[in-house]
Amino acid sequence: MMLVTTRGARGRWVIPKGNASADPPHVSAAREAEDEAGVRGAACPTPLGSYRYRKRQRNGATLMLDVDVFPLAVTEELVRWKEQGERERRWFSLSEAAEAVEEEDLRNLIRSFAPSEFMAAARRATLFDTVVRKSRMDAMFGWFQRLLPKTGNFFEMFEAHAAIILAAADATARLLDNPTEPDHIREINEREHDADELNRTVLQTVRQTFLTPFDRGSIASLISAMDDTVDEMQATANAIGLYEVTAIPQEMKDMVAIIVDAARVTAEAIPLLRDVGRNAGRLHELTERLVRMESHADAIHAAGLKRALREHGASNTLQFVTDREVYKHLERITDAFEDVADEIDGIVIEHA
Repeated sequence: MMLVTTRGARGRWVIPKGNASADPPHVSAAREAEDEAGVRGAACPTPLGSYRYRKRQRNGATLMLDVDVFPLAVTEELVRWKEQGERERRWFSLSEAAEAVEEEDLRNLIRSFAPSEFMAAARRATLFDTVVRKSRMDAMFGWFQRLLPKTGNFFEMFEAHAAIILAAADATARLLDNPTEPDHIREINEREHDADELNRTVLQTVRQTFLTPFDRGSIASLISAMDDTVDEMQATANAIGLYEVTAIPQEMKDMVAIIVDAARVTAEAIPLLRDVGRNAGRLHELTERLVRMESHADAIHAAGLKRALREHGASNTLQFVTDREVYKHLERITDAFEDVADEIDGIVIEHA
């Protein structure tokens, strides 16, 4: 996470922020990030949350202000920017960023943004390991452990697929920022091939494995839903290439920003499946956010189509058809993320 210092002698660490404007809040937030921190990227229209802080006005009064916080996936760091000489910018780990800021609400918000339970979930010992260690019968049980049916490495494959989704989403954001760059389309296609290969491996492993961590149908449904997200990213990229799209309306950029954040949320949620019972609460929070983002994306999709029809429906039918095709695939990406959320919720209900 990037933080910037405030202007003035204290120079305390904060997130870029500014006053509300006529623009949508996430657009204003992105502009403040460019002015104050010199970064550009995809700003998700769905806020992470809000915090309150006290600000001193120019007339000497101090007022409590509420700040909505929007995640911005940085795709470009500028060498020169508006407030370069007035602030310092620095990348922090999420834990360091939480400690660096003063506002308690903001500190908690930053901590909630982190996959804080991942390492604990990933390293949690199995019941069998615990019994063996406490009984000090490692040698005796070593042969028995080797005779147990293989359980596959499903968690590792799920997490690898989540990493592919995140990489593909980042490439999609770069493509919509620069739609004439063919390397971005090629990168998305490569990630889709990676995802397909991993999907096949998971399904083969399900058929060959005696013991699985979840119901076989749940495993197949989850990996298929995850794969659908990347398939639709590829379809979006191919449509942009086929129709030689050069101008991207704001609604499309907003939908892609939601997709990037949905990929981040998925990448946090998947490792927590290693210990569903312990992580059920956090998993529910993450899937609820995915569903909320999908609903927000639907509203943006409808607004974008309405604007495309108004601007191009009568005068430029081909442009309207092109926009509608791209919007269709962007909506399907967010629908696929909602499907991922539904599959995770099903696993939590079944196993928590």
